[in-house]
This record gives sequence, structure tokens and C-alpha cells, in this order.
Amino acid sequence: MRMVFTAGMKMNLLRLLTFTTVALMVSMTAQGAGKAKAQAGIGRSFKGPIGLQLYSLRDQFAKDVPGSLAKVRDFGFTYVELAGTYGLAPEKFREMLAEHGLKAVAGHFSYEKYRDDVESIAREAKILGLEYVGCAWIPHQAPFDEKQCRDAIAVFNRAGEALARHGLKFYYHIHGYEFQPHGQGTLFDLMMAETNPKWVSYQMDVVWAAFPGQDPAALMKKYGKRWSTMHVKDLKKGVKTGALTGHTDVANNVVIGTGQVDWPTLLRAAKKAGVKYYFIEDESPSVLQQIPESLKYLEQVKF
Repeated sequence: MRMVFTAGMKMNLLRLLTFTTVALMVSMTAQGAGKAKAQAGIGRSFKGPIGLQLYSLRDQFAKDVPGSLAKVRDFGFTYVELAGTYGLAPEKFREMLAEHGLKAVAGHFSYEKYRDDVESIAREAKILGLEYVGCAWIPHQAPFDEKQCRDAIAVFNRAGEALARHGLKFYYHIHGYEFQPHGQGTLFDLMMAETNPKWVSYQMDVVWAAFPGQDPAALMKKYGKRWSTMHVKDLKKGVKTGALTGHTDVANNVVIGTGQVDWPTLLRAAKKAGVKYYFIEDESPSVLQQIPESLKYLEQVKF
């Protein structure tokens, strides 16, 4: 039987075919873009997951939050670590992250909040959808000493236990001053020994291990599973190490693989330790140029 199409039927069929073709093209484009972006920083050896600490773009976020989030996604990141919400309510910031295809899995909060109002951290972290919550700095009078260290240990143990009741995992982000000599080791060794591994894990900031004169890979091997996350950053060649200040020129942050760090050895140790998330943090004035180069290095590094 021969099908006879009226003019109206032909028009509807044309519209259907056009709509279907456009929808298919959009879907394929989105899938291709998503696939390419999801692979940023991932290679044959390094499998991540790799995210960005948003503090890297602090100057950009101060001027344009939506534009900065778009830039983060354009770099190819899916995961991010937070260092505040730039004056926005947590609900609004999470919504904006989602609009840009980003998920916050970790975030830093102040030591004072962990000490005085840990429940407020739990509430905000749950709104933001975080899995890990961290502390990046212990306020102290230099040099960092045993009393200040033990005070922090007590705060971290209490906070970690309280946050675990909310399904959140606490970590402390090393910053270099913790490597003051103590006994047969350092105050950092004391922190590791006296914080409860059930409640407290650690974030290795690679520069803040290397700058005070430590071997990041050796630290990773020594404390293994206590390291839950990592700040992937490199220290400029020629910069003198051994200072225990927790401060260095931000221009000393360089493209991953061009500095002092032995990345194949460190990444091999981190993989064995079971590091859950890796975050590029680049505090340099050249951050926008350096992040893509760092991702390329991670894509090709072999270990």
C-alpha cells in the first residue's frame, strides 16, 4: 500500500527529523566535550581524581564568580576544593557550581571554627555537599612549639570525632612550620602520633613539605593511609629549602614537573597510600597559564 503524505504531514515529519538531528548533535557534542574535560590531567599512569583548589583563582573570583567557575570547567576540572564561597550563601554557591558542571568534594574552614563551633562547619559542609573538611592553618606565634601543637591536636581530635557523626571526614593541611624538631623527630611526627587516625587524616601540600626541607615521597611512604588528599604543586628550582615559616614567595609555585619535586616517585607513593583526591593548587601570578601546563604534565608523567 502506498503511503500518501499531505503537506501538513510532510511539514511535521520535517520538523521531527530536524529536532531529532539537532538533539543528537547536541548530545554527541556534550558527550564529547564531557569526555575530553573529564580526562584533563589523567594519563596512562596518573589516574587522579584530579581537581582544583579554588584559592588558585582567588584574584579572579574576587571580580567575577560565574566567569571564574566557567574558567575552572574550561580547564577540564570536575572536582574542586573550596576556600570559602566568596560572599555567597552556601546554597547559592553549590547551585552555581552545579550550573558549571562542578562538584565540591572538600573545603577548608578556619581553625577557630573547628575549635569553637564545629557544628556550624558541619551544617555548611552538608549544604555544599562536601565529603572532606579541612583546616589549612594553625594560628600561632612563631616558632610553632609543642604547646601550640598539643592544643591543635586536642582541637583536631574533638572536631574530627564530631564531624564523623555527620558523615564528614576531617583533614589537616600541612603548612611547613610543623616540622620544628621535637624529640627524635618533628612536631609533625607528634601530630601524627597523637591524632586519632579514626577521626583525623592529613592533606599533603607538596610545596609545604618540600620548602621546609622534607622529602614529600618519604613522608607519603612513612604515613601511608593517613594522607587522604594532596595539593599538587611544585617548588621553583633554585629556591633554598629548610625554612620553617610556612611562607614563601607565591612566584615560587611553578608548573608541575618543572620544579624541585620528584613527581614519579611521589605519585607512585601516593597511589600506594590510597590518596583519595588530588587538587592542583597554584598560587602564582601566572596561574592561568600554568594550570593547563600542569595538567599536560600529569597526563604524560610515567611512574
